[in-house]
Amino acid sequence: MKKTSYLPTGNEQVSIPTLATDGSIENINVLSMKYRGILELCGSKEKPFLKPVVTIDNGTIEWDFEWGREDYWIPTFNGRSNQLLFEGEIVSPVEERGFYYHLSLTNESDVVKVAEWGMEGNWLETLHTINESKKVNATKSVYESDWNGSFLFELSNEAPFLSFAPMTSTPLDIATYSHEDDNITFNLKQNLTLAPGEKRKLCFYWGVGLEEVGAATSAKEMLRRGTDYLKVNMKNWLQKRVQTTGDQALDEVMNLNLFFNYFFATGKTLDTEEDVLVTSRSPRYYVSAAYWDRDSLLWSFPSILMTDPKRAKSMLDYVFTIQRRNIGVHSRYIDGVVLEPGFELDELCAPLIALDSYIQHTGDWAYLNREYVSGSIMEILEKIHEHKHEAIDLYDTFLQPTDDPIVYPYLTYNNVLVWRVMQIVARYADKSIVHLESSNLLRQAESIKQAIYKHTVIEEETGPSFAWSVDLNGNYNVYDEPPGSLQLLVYYGFCKSNDAIYQNTLRLIRSDRFSYAFVGKPFEELGCAHANHPWVLSIANSFLSGREEKARDLILRTEMDGGIACESIDEYTGEPRTGHHFATCAGFLAFSIYHAFGKGPKLDWTQAVEAEQHG
Repeated sequence: MKKTSYLPTGNEQVSIPTLATDGSIENINVLSMKYRGILELCGSKEKPFLKPVVTIDNGTIEWDFEWGREDYWIPTFNGRSNQLLFEGEIVSPVEERGFYYHLSLTNESDVVKVAEWGMEGNWLETLHTINESKKVNATKSVYESDWNGSFLFELSNEAPFLSFAPMTSTPLDIATYSHEDDNITFNLKQNLTLAPGEKRKLCFYWGVGLEEVGAATSAKEMLRRGTDYLKVNMKNWLQKRVQTTGDQALDEVMNLNLFFNYFFATGKTLDTEEDVLVTSRSPRYYVSAAYWDRDSLLWSFPSILMTDPKRAKSMLDYVFTIQRRNIGVHSRYIDGVVLEPGFELDELCAPLIALDSYIQHTGDWAYLNREYVSGSIMEILEKIHEHKHEAIDLYDTFLQPTDDPIVYPYLTYNNVLVWRVMQIVARYADKSIVHLESSNLLRQAESIKQAIYKHTVIEEETGPSFAWSVDLNGNYNVYDEPPGSLQLLVYYGFCKSNDAIYQNTLRLIRSDRFSYAFVGKPFEELGCAHANHPWVLSIANSFLSGREEKARDLILRTEMDGGIACESIDEYTGEPRTGHHFATCAGFLAFSIYHAFGKGPKLDWTQAVEAEQHG
C-alpha cells in the first residue's frame, strides 16, 4: 500500500474521507439536498470523531498498525503491542445507511490479560461544505433512546434533520457521554479478561438518519444482518466490478481509484434519497460537493459505465432532469441551481458525449426516446449554435477547461468536442430520435473539422501544429490544459495518431516552448497555470494517447494521495501538491489505465468514428 495519511471509504449514503492510520475517524459526512451539499460530523486530529482504544492498567496502548484493503476498498488493520494482537476493519455496506467498525483482540501471551476496549469519540462541530466549510448553527443533543438501547446523537433546527446512533454486537460495560460547551464526548467500552490464546470480537454499527428512529433502525438493520452477511455481500458487490490489467501493481491503482470515484463522485442524498453527482464527497478536495458537467461526464462517467451501466444510466437521468436547465454553466449546486456562473463549451458538450458512450456500450436506444433525454439533446444543440462565429464554423467559450478565463475565445479542443457532438446527433437523426437532417449535421461536422485545420493550425518550430486557442484575427497561444488536452484529439476520433499536425503538437507542448512541460524532471508530465505542477489528469491523458508505458511508469512511482488521484503532484518527488481526494479525476485515471492495459472490451471513440465515416 502506498504511503498515506488517510484511507477513505464509504458507500452511497455515508462518506468516511478521513480514516487515519491510527484507526481513528476524524469526520464522516452525508449529502443533503435541502442544504445543497454535504453535512460533516466532525472531530479533529487530536480529538477524532471516533477512535478504537485498548487500555491496560488505565494506560492506553499505542499501536503501529499495518494497513491493507480487501477488494481494493475495505480498510483493514492489525497491530501488536503488549503481546496483544489488535485487528480491525471498517465496512460501509452498499444499500445500508451507515457503516460498521469491527474489532478483534487476541492474547498472544501465556498469561491472562485484563483490558478495557471499545471506542471513544468527540462530536466537536458540524460543518456544511460546498467548496468552503462553515459551521452549522444548529442545536446538538445526545440522549438515551429505547430505539437502540443506548444513547443517540441528534442535530436540530425547528426539527431534527441529522442523527446518528451506535449499536454493538455484544453488551457494553461502559456507555457514557458528556455535553459541555457544545462539545459532546462519549465512551463505549467493554471490560475484558483474555485467557492465553483467547480471541474476542466487538462490532460497532453506526447508523445515520434524519432523526432518532431513522438513525437507530439503520444501525439495528445492520446488527440484525450481522457482519458475516454484510461483508460477504459487500465483497461480492466489489468483486463483480473489479477490473484487471494482469499487472498487480497497476490493478491496485486502477481499482482503488475506480471505487473511490464510484463512492465519492456519486452519492445518494440522505434527506431525499436522490442520486447526485459531485466533484468529490471529500472536503479535502478544494471544490467539493458541487456539480460540473465536464468532471462528472467526461471523467467520472466512463469508469462507472464500464463497471456498472445501471448506475451510469442513473447519472444520465440526473443530468437530463435536475441539472438540465443549466447545462454548460461553470458549476452548480446538486439541485441544479447555478453555483459559479460562466459559460464553458466543453461542459455543454459533455452530456451528449457521455450519453453516446452509454448507447454504444449498452445498445439501449430506447433510452433516447424519453422526453427529458431527447428534449435535452435539442436544447444542447441550440445552446451550442448560440456560440458559433457568424461566418466561420468555430464556437467560442468564456472559460477554459480549468474554469479559468480564456486568452482567446476559440479553443481547438473545445471545437473538436463540438465536431464530435454533431456526429453523435447525426446518428440519432438517422434513427428519427431527433427531428433533424442527418446529412446536414454531418456536413456541419465536416465544416467544423475543416475550420479547425484552417484556422487553428499554426507554424511553430516543430512544424504545423494545433494552437491552444485563437481569436480568428491572427492571434493564438501555445498552451495546453490537462482537463481538456490537445493530447485527446485522437481519443475523441478527430484524427489519427500518425497525423503529422497532431504529432507536431505533442512535440510542441512537451518541449521547453511550453513552460508547464516539466521537461527533464523526475516526474515529467504536463501541467498548466491553474496548478503549476504535473497533473494526474495529464497522466491519464497519456494513457489514452499512445504514451501508456511512460504513464504506467509515472503512476507506479508517484504516491499521489495514498494511491488516490489528486489534482497535481510534485515534479521532483511525486508527492501530492494540490487537489487531494479528486474523485472525478480518480474515475478518469481508472478508465484510462483500463483503456490502455485492461483485459476486456474497451470504449473506443476512434472505432465509433470510423464506423460512422464508412457506414
